[in-house]
Amino acid sequence: MYEQKKREKALKSKATKVIVKEIRFGPQTDEHDYEFKKKHAIKFLQDGAKLKAYVFFKGRSIVFKEQGQILLLKLAQELEDYGKVEQMPKLEGKRMIMFIAPKKTK
Repeated sequence: MYEQKKREKALKSKATKVIVKEIRFGPQTDEHDYEFKKKHAIKFLQDGAKLKAYVFFKGRSIVFKEQGQILLLKLAQELEDYGKVEQMPKLEGKRMIMFIAPKKTK
C-alpha cells in the first residue's frame, strides 16, 4: 500500500499542469487594443499556456455577433505560427469563446 502511494505521488509530481490564460475582447475592439492583446496572447502561447480568447457582449451589443466572430477568427489566423485552434468560436450566453493550444516546441 505504501509503495503504491509512493509511486502514485511520483507520477503526480511529474504530470504537467495545464495553465489557461484568458484574453477578453469587446465586439468593437480598437486596432491598437487588439494588437496589444495579441502581443500578450503570443507571449502566453510561447510560455506554453493554453489561450482562452473571448468576446464579451454586454447589453445590446449581442447584435454584433458577426463582428465578434470575425475578430476571433482574425486572431486565430494571426496566431497560427504560435498555436493551433482547439475549439472554433462558439457563442455561450453573452460570450463567444475560442481556445488556442500552444504548438509543441522542439
